[in-house]
Amino acid sequence: MSSFTITMPDWHEEMEASVAPCHGDRDRMAVAIAFSRRNVAEGTGGPFGAAIFECESGRLVAAGVNVVVPSSTAIAHAEATAVALAGQRLGTFDLGAPGLPAMELVSSTAPCAMCLGVTVWSGVSRLVCGARAVDATAIGFDEGPRPGDWLEELARRNIDVVRDVMRPEAVAVLQDYAAIGGTIYNARAGRA
Repeated sequence: MSSFTITMPDWHEEMEASVAPCHGDRDRMAVAIAFSRRNVAEGTGGPFGAAIFECESGRLVAAGVNVVVPSSTAIAHAEATAVALAGQRLGTFDLGAPGLPAMELVSSTAPCAMCLGVTVWSGVSRLVCGARAVDATAIGFDEGPRPGDWLEELARRNIDVVRDVMRPEAVAVLQDYAAIGGTIYNARAGRA
């Protein structure tokens, strides 16, 4: 039987357990940014953090960080790891399943093309973003072919989007990662 595993860094579980319920977009974004910052500081992955919260209670369900390079797995983006951990903990692939409280995805950077799909199919009812895609591309990341109307598309799917929450703080993590020479991983970089 074939399988694969994406492992979070050693510090992840303890940090996740220390997060108290967060009320408000800024408090929740501070958590996502703290995970991204810690990931960079520890050298355990890319400069992206994300978290799934219960909308009403503010309870953290799962936090994710980008572990593309250490896991040798292109899909190990912060949003994808947060959604996967939340689904495993809740026992469902649908975070919007009947009987569950409404969930939101809080991401230190707006979703790339892949994570936009993860957002749509996760079942979350809300997306909160810090940095913009242009901030990630400014340091060399390829965010992929996101449709120009992605905000409208999420709205059509009843996913509310809030952007630019703590954007300067989220951008600072991206810039710090670039400044220390963090790996900018783009599978097609330099190829036609």
